[in-house]
Amino acid sequence: MPLRWRIAALVAVAICAVVAAVGLLVHHASRDRELTQAREAARTTLDRAAVTYARSGTVQGTGASLDAPGVPAGLRDLAARGHQGTEYATDPDGPAMWAARPAGGQVLSVRIDMTTTLRDISALDTSIAWAGALTTAAVLPLGVLSAGRMSRRLRSAAGTARRIAGGDLDARIEAAPRPRDEIAEISAAVDTMAAALQQRLRSEQRFTADVAHELRTPLMGLVTAAELLPEGEAAGYVRNRVRVLAALVEDLLEISRLDAGAEEAELSPSHLGHLVEDITARTGLSIQLVVKNAQDWADREEGKRGEVWTDSRRLERILANLIVNAHRHGRAPVTVTVAGDDRTVTVRDHGTGYPDSVLRDGPQRFRTGARERGTGHGLGLTIAIGQAQVIGAALEFANAPDGGAQATLRLPDAEPPIHG
Repeated sequence: MPLRWRIAALVAVAICAVVAAVGLLVHHASRDRELTQAREAARTTLDRAAVTYARSGTVQGTGASLDAPGVPAGLRDLAARGHQGTEYATDPDGPAMWAARPAGGQVLSVRIDMTTTLRDISALDTSIAWAGALTTAAVLPLGVLSAGRMSRRLRSAAGTARRIAGGDLDARIEAAPRPRDEIAEISAAVDTMAAALQQRLRSEQRFTADVAHELRTPLMGLVTAAELLPEGEAAGYVRNRVRVLAALVEDLLEISRLDAGAEEAELSPSHLGHLVEDITARTGLSIQLVVKNAQDWADREEGKRGEVWTDSRRLERILANLIVNAHRHGRAPVTVTVAGDDRTVTVRDHGTGYPDSVLRDGPQRFRTGARERGTGHGLGLTIAIGQAQVIGAALEFANAPDGGAQATLRLPDAEPPIHG
């Protein structure tokens, strides 16, 4: 249930509870007061009738009766034992207050009718119920409006927080400061947190970019020097390590550009099946390529089936990283499946699959996530995700039902740009 309606329900319940409590208190107070007054009136009348009876032997005109048939049994027994008392009872004539005492072997009693009094109390209860209903009808819309305003402010704060979590570090709630307003305090705290997070991330991004740039120049000299070494086992090892280091620096530079949003896609029409076939061939790795409905794509001009608008260079970077990752951390065979009608490319290995952390949180830099998937710095999948975002594609990671890691790239259903 939305917060607005929960608050409205709480307001309605609170009003009803208050009205019920006040109604019960008023009802019992009024009833007790009327019973007390009726009891005092019955006693007074009974005392006057007893004096009259003692003087004249009659009770006519006093409002009392001798041995009245309607006297409650308990009160009659009390008078028979020589005591005086009162009792509220309901007889065929309606509710009444009785008072009785012994009088010359008889029971002298007084009956005070309370039908009208209790009817007035019932009318008062009805009036209180109506007042409660009218109060609820008047206050509830105000509660709904107030709760709706609170709900909109909280939804706005939640939406901004989700945008920040999604990578929009410039998003802010920008709520007006209000004294003693908890929602405004939460909004200000979220904005402060976002600003601090943005500053920290940008500092880290600048540090990464600066370090990569600073390393690039001496590293290029190191690569050149390594190539000049005389042939030998040690020289080969040095060249290999230098190439790995150079590739790492290039990956860091690429990530810094992706983080800074400096990458822009250059879209052009390409036949997806042919493009993926060329990309897989250039990797030089053992791959099983499966092109669905390949016969239907044979004629590229008929219906343009399998044609996509994408950045072929960035697509190659994505697929190459996925294929290298599958060979490095998975097990053969590595299968690349192209479904042109759906604009999807799936890269799958037959190893232990992606670890739970990758499936839950996505690839993390400098973390491979599981010992059984081998070693690495975790930048390949991170770059693949960044480049997929640049070309507007979605990259999903999953584990195949029969084992193995599976990465699916879904290209956008984009139309060619219109010029003119």
